[in-house]
Amino acid sequence: MEMSVAAALVLQAVDEMTATMIAAVSTLVQIPSVSGTDAENEAQHHMAALMDAGGLETDRWQIDLNEMYASPDFPGVEVERREAWGLVGRLPGTGDGPSLMLNGHVDVVPIGDPHAWAFAPFGGEVSQNNLYGRGSCDMKAGLIAAHWAIQAIRSTNVRLGGDLLFASVQGEEDGGLGTFALLERGWRADACLIPEPTNLDVVPANGGSLTFRLHVHGHATHASRRTEGVSAIEKFWPIWQALGELEHCRHQHVDPLAGRWKLAHPLSIGKIHAGDWASSVPDLLVAEGRLGVALDEPVEHARAQFEAAVAAACQADEWLRDHPVEVEWWGGQFASGRLPADSDLAARMGRAHAAASNQRPHEVWAAPYGSDLRLLIGQGGIPTLQYGPGDVALAHGPNEMVPIDDIAITARALALMALDICGVTSGR
Repeated sequence: MEMSVAAALVLQAVDEMTATMIAAVSTLVQIPSVSGTDAENEAQHHMAALMDAGGLETDRWQIDLNEMYASPDFPGVEVERREAWGLVGRLPGTGDGPSLMLNGHVDVVPIGDPHAWAFAPFGGEVSQNNLYGRGSCDMKAGLIAAHWAIQAIRSTNVRLGGDLLFASVQGEEDGGLGTFALLERGWRADACLIPEPTNLDVVPANGGSLTFRLHVHGHATHASRRTEGVSAIEKFWPIWQALGELEHCRHQHVDPLAGRWKLAHPLSIGKIHAGDWASSVPDLLVAEGRLGVALDEPVEHARAQFEAAVAAACQADEWLRDHPVEVEWWGGQFASGRLPADSDLAARMGRAHAAASNQRPHEVWAAPYGSDLRLLIGQGGIPTLQYGPGDVALAHGPNEMVPIDDIAITARALALMALDICGVTSGR
């Protein structure tokens, strides 16, 4: 079959399936698969049922968490899990072409303040051509779009030369457990696409992010005699200022691919706890945050700069000089990642997007956040990029949503990429 004929058939099939696809996104959003909850596993089992019903050869296995955590290369976790599942579906090719993996995650972050939502956080509601709910944008819409791209190919009986793989993973939000596990199991492909929210732009690189914890010590006493104690909250202030200066210094030179961002690799504090009684001077403050890692920057270099900045701030303070702040690296440790310079995957994705969207403009840029891209490239040796529906600025916040038109375009573009990468055989 000629490629143009196969493409026309597959795009028609995607369009005919759009209503079913949107309903499937809504159903998946209604599963509250927050990282580390039982519903995270429920969502993974739901995806396994979709793969089985869709005629894929399915590899489903329970991940040995102790074995994964013990691996020296394990990227870390931030939540506890009683169990986790690996899941890869395969639409086999004839063996005459390269293989392609579509990789996406089912886990989502917590909803935050429920009163900030105008829509039910896990309602999967559709309004004004947008689908709302936690995980709709990040990244259940992209995950379902990948599934229906595969189903469109299968329904038309277009035969691919190479295998088309579909990986549904857990634990992406807090480190990359699922993708790490599937790579450890031996799954590989010649190329990989992650339908994370990119506004349908092509994203061939990610910055990294390292989760840290700071322990700031003070001296407790009764609040009525506070001058005889040392408040850990007050002693955190010079550390806060030093980290702000560090963030500024680390942005003196930014890779042009990440130049669109005001902060290409931000440093932020996301959680603070201090004290245990209102009438006591707090003797301990614990702050948690994330340190952005620049493109191609070694993780060790980023950590060393951070630790040096904290140490210098301690040396400049009389109390902290004798009671230095402790730095702990824990949770998700995302290195940066970049598509190899000699890969043509980004150019091919751009052509597929143009064909799928009737020439809607797109841009190419590096994301300021970590993702499984760095594992697939770094550990798996698989050329990988991100392309998917929705704006990541809406992820992790209230009223998260994804445009329905973006979901349809993503499914069309992924289907075209599967034809392009895997190749089409002459038979039907």
